[in-house]
Amino acid sequence: MGIINQKENKHDKKTIHFTLASSKDLLLIFTRNPELGKCKTRLAETVGDETALDIYKFLLRHTVSITENLNAAKQVWYSEEIWEDDVWDDAFYDKRLQKGADLGIRMANAFQEGFASGFERICVIGSDMFDLKQNDLEYAFAQLKDNDFVIGPAEDGGYYLLGMKTFKSELFRDKKWGFETVLEDSLDHLKDEKLIILEERNDVDVYEDIKDDKAFQHFLKHVEK
Repeated sequence: MGIINQKENKHDKKTIHFTLASSKDLLLIFTRNPELGKCKTRLAETVGDETALDIYKFLLRHTVSITENLNAAKQVWYSEEIWEDDVWDDAFYDKRLQKGADLGIRMANAFQEGFASGFERICVIGSDMFDLKQNDLEYAFAQLKDNDFVIGPAEDGGYYLLGMKTFKSELFRDKKWGFETVLEDSLDHLKDEKLIILEERNDVDVYEDIKDDKAFQHFLKHVEK
């Protein structure tokens, strides 16, 4: 058992927390930098850019709350640039920059880096799923102990979680990212694999996704119904 110096620096703190995480499980969190006019653009068409940004920051905080205590290594993959001193405490999250021309290539790169680093079970999520809870993530990783793939269908035809313990490149190629065909195409690639399909959940993309949810009503007071 080691002794923690009360005057430990930031790097020491980060190392300690990462050591406490599982050495076999890795959670990839793909996120957009929260900038005005650059996130939740379809939602912003109804609620405006400032409210869309406020809602996105709210979703980021929720994602932190369901992942910071997860017994797994955690990496946050930024869309534009890595930010220090933001909602993602680097004592808990290893910060990386997405690389690639489209979402598929960027996710493939993250998975491949994870497997190359020695992780055995890797899941990816976005940062805008209010329906997601910590126990959902724990269940997904648990399923990967006896199965090769796990996928969480989203109501819009995409998926909110993808997990695997063997890399499958077909899942990341020739997809119309952001369209309702992504889940169907992905399941087609997995039809002969040992797969667990999770419960369907709703992500937040447009006004209709949140207009009847009590958690979002204080953001929507100015929206004409």
